[in-house]
Amino acid sequence: MNVASSVLLTDLYQLTMLQGYYDTGMEDIAVFEFFVRRLRPGRGFLLAAGLEQSLEFLEQLRFTPEELDWLASTGRFSTGFLASLETLRFTGDVHAMPEGTVFFPNEPILRVTAPIPQAQLVETRLINLLHLQTLIASKAARSVLMAPDKLLVDFGLRRAHGAEAGLLAARASYLAGFSGTSTVLAGRQFGIPLYGTMAHSFIQAHDDEALAFVHFAHAQPDNVVLLIDTWDTEAATHKVVALAPKLARDGIRIKGVRIDSGDLAEHARRVRAILDAGGLGHVILFASGDLDEYVLRDMLAAGAPVDGFGVGTRLDTSSDLPYLDCAYKLQEYAGRARRKRSEGKATWPGRKQVYRRHDAEGRMVADVVTLETDPQPGEPLLVPVMRGGRRLAPSPDLAAVRRHAADNLARLPEPLRRLDAFDYPVEIAPALHELAAQVDRATLPSPSD
Repeated sequence: MNVASSVLLTDLYQLTMLQGYYDTGMEDIAVFEFFVRRLRPGRGFLLAAGLEQSLEFLEQLRFTPEELDWLASTGRFSTGFLASLETLRFTGDVHAMPEGTVFFPNEPILRVTAPIPQAQLVETRLINLLHLQTLIASKAARSVLMAPDKLLVDFGLRRAHGAEAGLLAARASYLAGFSGTSTVLAGRQFGIPLYGTMAHSFIQAHDDEALAFVHFAHAQPDNVVLLIDTWDTEAATHKVVALAPKLARDGIRIKGVRIDSGDLAEHARRVRAILDAGGLGHVILFASGDLDEYVLRDMLAAGAPVDGFGVGTRLDTSSDLPYLDCAYKLQEYAGRARRKRSEGKATWPGRKQVYRRHDAEGRMVADVVTLETDPQPGEPLLVPVMRGGRRLAPSPDLAAVRRHAADNLARLPEPLRRLDAFDYPVEIAPALHELAAQVDRATLPSPSD
């Protein structure tokens, strides 16, 4: 079984609600929207990601005979209901912000319009897919802003929260502007450039550090990036300088060195000086080890001569902000707008659109969230991507998504490009306020109740 594509990868209450809809004949069209309620401290914007995997999931939605047999064995569901699931497919419409679009709180990035059993069933997996990649892409974008024109590589698979999370983190970080990943499967599945050097164990397995360098260079003559901090960083750099002419005689050129521990900025300055004095000005200096956008910002501001960074654990776990306050909520059912009024979690009803205004230089100025039927000045961000359960066009390739993300990041207001605190203006249009009031008047109990 492909666990990631199983419809049973959901919450039990999705199925218990579907049993209730089946029993009462509720099959009218429902509209659900995915959005983030609020930004946590330390985040000024988010980058939409995960749409491709969400559409794949919707296209492939179906219960296998084995899954239905197992559901029957639980004794929780009626025979008639389980029989109805045999032919269940997603036949709805989807509107979404293209992947790589910058967005803000209360702005839906995906809208599902479908019969309520279908729209309800897909909730858990859609949140799962959109949340993870949006979280990681938003984190990665901050490193891209802090280290423009630097080589940035995702190193986080080994500490990601599971196999799928690590694989999709490689995709999300590349989408946001990273140069590549060390995750081999991401190279095969998504065409992401692969980068890798060596581990300390390779050095430790040798009795002589210089011999380890020689063996690795001959094993990977086109990718000689040597890890130099296993024992003594500066001493190892001198060994690299001494080996370079010998390797050159064998037609092997040293490409770079990597530092993974200690005061990275100070080691980088010393290593750069040794390499340059030894005639190895072409050798790049790559740093890794507990890096994130804040470390990159500080290192580069201090003038650390680093050409590239391997960003791992803190990226793939989004360690400073490990989750988003996101939701997938019912906004309309059977032609009537619906609204949740729970304390601190109230929603804006109806089918919505987001309009974005830019200044003369093309920078983002403000957004307006309004009803789909209430056009506003600016660029509409939600576009139709699926109708009747089928994509309207082939999805853009990952290179095109990267270009779209880069364009969006270039349009950020300057404070957000610097990671400064900045309250980007998002207006809730009067039409939405009025619809919310109408829904409240229709659903609030009367004084006589």
